[in-house]
Amino acid sequence: MDGPETPPSITIAASRMGRDELRRLVDAWFGDMVKLVVDVRRGVVATGGELHADAEALLLDQGSRQEDLWGANYFPGLGRERSVEFTALINIRPGQGNRSMEIQSQEVRDQVRGLVHALIGEGEAL
Repeated sequence: MDGPETPPSITIAASRMGRDELRRLVDAWFGDMVKLVVDVRRGVVATGGELHADAEALLLDQGSRQEDLWGANYFPGLGRERSVEFTALINIRPGQGNRSMEIQSQEVRDQVRGLVHALIGEGEAL
C-alpha cells in the first residue's frame, strides 16, 4: 500500500454525496445522525466514523490544516435549520478563540453549514 486508506466508515465528499452513501454512514454508527469534519479552506467534508477525531486525522493525513477543520453533527430529517449541530471536542481551540465544543464564530458556522448543505444534505429525510 502506498498510503493510508479511507476507513470504510468515513467518506470524504468534495461533491454532493449520494443519499445511499449518506444512509450507509448514518446507519453505520448512530442511526439518526452522522459526525462530520469540515475543511473550510479546501471545501471538503469528511463524514462518518465513531469520533470526530477519526475524520479529523484522515483529513490531516490528506493535507488539511488543523486551523481549517471544524467538527459538527448532521441530522437527516430535521430540516434545513435544525440539521447541523456545531458541537465537537475537536472544536475546543483557545488559540483560535474557540473555548468550547461549540463553534463560536458565526462566520465559521456559516461556512460549515454552507458546505454541509452543498455536499451532504439540507436536512431532508433519508
